[in-house]
Amino acid sequence: MFDTLSDRLGGVFDKLRGRGALREQDVRDAMREVRIALLEADVALPVVRRFIDEVTEQAVGHAVLKSVTPGQQVVKIVNDALVEMLGGENVPGLDLNAAPPVVIMMVGLQGSGKTTTTAKLAKLLKEKHGKKALMASLDVNRPAAQEQLKVLGEQVGVATLPIIPGQAPVDIATRALQAAKLQAIDVLLLDTAGRLHVDDALMAEMKAVEAISSPREVLLVVDSLTGQDAVNVAQSFAGQVGLTGVVLTRMDGDARGGAALSMRAVTGKPIKFAGT
Repeated sequence: MFDTLSDRLGGVFDKLRGRGALREQDVRDAMREVRIALLEADVALPVVRRFIDEVTEQAVGHAVLKSVTPGQQVVKIVNDALVEMLGGENVPGLDLNAAPPVVIMMVGLQGSGKTTTTAKLAKLLKEKHGKKALMASLDVNRPAAQEQLKVLGEQVGVATLPIIPGQAPVDIATRALQAAKLQAIDVLLLDTAGRLHVDDALMAEMKAVEAISSPREVLLVVDSLTGQDAVNVAQSFAGQVGLTGVVLTRMDGDARGGAALSMRAVTGKPIKFAGT
């Protein structure tokens, strides 16, 4: 996914490394190429602007341009800034450090892969962590959404909350919590409804579910093909619920890496999982 971006940046860096002395204009020309490479990789414009401004300020400093290897110094500054943009340190996966049932709430737009990701996480919890999991679909809008989770649950060998037609999402979440406690469930995964766009009804529903379930993790599931619009999606959700991390889906598609770089920069939250 990052191959094209890596190739573009590699070309810029090779030119810098090959120079002896560097002028400020050389650095600014290189940063212009870095800016174009990031934009072509679908990194959101506000993120690119902030990144380029911060890196340029450091790179045109007197200490850098007068150093023995100015080209190497500039490359290091850009590299360190990219690592920082993606989060710097490695973050452990799920935080399960709470009294069971630990609640994981999945949020995101319709079509981002929430339901499939919920089942994948349940499978991971069961097989890698030895946890007893329960999945509950709170999506009463999308046709057959609850049935989809039930089928996936059967495929991965994880229980799903029985479907009662006509129940509201908050009532389903309440019933799921009661069932999890009665069945000594370790982790309860709540698959919330998405919409084709962010709207007030979606946000109100999510906030109500969050209020009654007190989730340990609130994971924003984003299709990595979202590109530039990823920032709008991230800002909308981050402003309404207590996000703890991001899951990027379809990482094996023809995405160009921009969503990954944008997500971390906008939400300040780690990318905890990548799905294919």
